[in-house]
Amino acid sequence: MNIKNTNIKTLDYYNQNADQFVKGTVSVDFRKTQDRFLGKLSGIRVLDFGCGSGRDTKYFIEAGYDVVATDGSEKLCKSASEYTGIDVRQMLFQELDEIDRYDGIWACSSILHLPKEELEDVFVRMTRALCLNGIIYTSFKYGTFEGERNGRFFTDFTIDTFEDFIKNTNNISIEDYWITGDVRPGRENEQWLNLILRKTSS
Repeated sequence: MNIKNTNIKTLDYYNQNADQFVKGTVSVDFRKTQDRFLGKLSGIRVLDFGCGSGRDTKYFIEAGYDVVATDGSEKLCKSASEYTGIDVRQMLFQELDEIDRYDGIWACSSILHLPKEELEDVFVRMTRALCLNGIIYTSFKYGTFEGERNGRFFTDFTIDTFEDFIKNTNNISIEDYWITGDVRPGRENEQWLNLILRKTSS
């Protein structure tokens, strides 16, 4: 697959900084958001799409859910596999090609690394992979920036710009959204847009 330099650079960042990234995220208490997602699920099949350290995958497994975990970074896949006890699949977001398989897709701080033009296709792929009435949780840094920041590519959204972005994606609608501060110590002033989307029949 032909992937852009922005994607390659972001993957290189995570492969080179995997240990530091895992240490900074694996122990963060994210239960409030995790439980908000689980409370809206109508089944047990979950895709952790860009699982990073495996923190959320492990939480969902321990809560009794059937979890498939993926990440684009080879190093993060290895770390997450060891942490969760399941085989984490190395896969780019653009390679998702399943149909009607998952009750929920968890894309926490992950697909934000895609440019909007690629993100449009990935949302179509995510919607296709969901069962009817399935949900997506995803999060983006709050703002209007799109470009490279701290060695990685980011696409930021406000609720208004996200509503405009998603309006042409069929069979998906925004069910819930909320804005939070970063849960990592010392980064509380960074704001995040959290979204839950639901697959509809029309």
